[in-house]
Amino acid sequence: MPNTVTETPPGGATSPPAAVDRHRRWWSGWPDRSVYLAVVWSALYGAASLYWALGGDGYPFERVHEDRSSGSILEPSRAEAVAPVLALFCALGVVAGVLMLKNLGTGRVRKALLAYGWVAGVALTLLIPDYSLLGLLAFSPVLLVFVFTGVPGPQDMGDIMYWHRGNLMIVFIGGLLWVAATLAYQRRTSGQCVYCGRAPHAPGRWTDAVRLRTWGRRAVWLAVLSTLPYDITRIAWYFGWPLGITDEFLKEMQDTPHMLEIGLALGVVSTLGSLLMHGLIARWGEVWPRWVWWKKGRTIHPATAVVPAGFVAVVLIPGGLMAVRGFELSSWGETGPAILWAVWGVALGAATYLYYLRRRGVCRMCAQG
Repeated sequence: MPNTVTETPPGGATSPPAAVDRHRRWWSGWPDRSVYLAVVWSALYGAASLYWALGGDGYPFERVHEDRSSGSILEPSRAEAVAPVLALFCALGVVAGVLMLKNLGTGRVRKALLAYGWVAGVALTLLIPDYSLLGLLAFSPVLLVFVFTGVPGPQDMGDIMYWHRGNLMIVFIGGLLWVAATLAYQRRTSGQCVYCGRAPHAPGRWTDAVRLRTWGRRAVWLAVLSTLPYDITRIAWYFGWPLGITDEFLKEMQDTPHMLEIGLALGVVSTLGSLLMHGLIARWGEVWPRWVWWKKGRTIHPATAVVPAGFVAVVLIPGGLMAVRGFELSSWGETGPAILWAVWGVALGAATYLYYLRRRGVCRMCAQG
């Protein structure tokens, strides 16, 4: 791998040795590493798919008991029908990844590689998964306690982390790898800096801080509004109002221990999330506020906000798309508000990207900006 400190990076500008912090060198190799990892992922998952196609056990999209199923768009399906398609899809990914590593492809070939990469990234990250990652993220503090104390009642961790759900996490990771790999290939073959996306001697379309903050504020408020239906319905259920559901379903939840409390807790978490999103447009999202006394007054590194906000945005969208498939007008309160998770994810993703553009500063690799 080239020395990122002294080599002339994509974009044509030579970055001085001091421009790259030594403790960040491992991250500077993400454009190449993501392609390698995407190829490895495709090879391994393709081999598993071929095994399932030939009759092997463990096909993760077959019909199973409801307690061990997932909400994936591929479930339930038969291995002999879907597994060969997955194997072929992954084989194409290996070929595409190798070509990307060699920076090959011009004209139609380049367009085909980009088309495959973006389709793979979107399908694996947003379309095939369900709400599992979002649920695990919301309940992560409780699950961490369960690792040491055990799950209360007759269940165990295997009832939470079963194979069909774990497979969707593997698929999700593959999607992220393909998004990163395709982005790097697209930038490299178009003459942009692979690290920041800037083209040499070309002014960016989004360079004005006022404009970025204005659009960021609109995106944040759209994200906040999209959380309200979910919060309102769960709070209403807790206080005995069957908003968007039948009286029978409310009675069933009231008779199920802790069901309404869990719904209320999720509504509170959603509300707190909407408050935190304002950090993408507020002063306290750039400089640590007074209530973070051990860091108050220090500049917040952009990654501190971009990484968690970006991850939440990505895991919200599959949950919203899953709710679309399960929507019923007669009980709109169950899944209707969750459909807006997709809107929330897109709006939060846009706000996060605008925050990143506003705060990214000079690129440490190409010295532009």
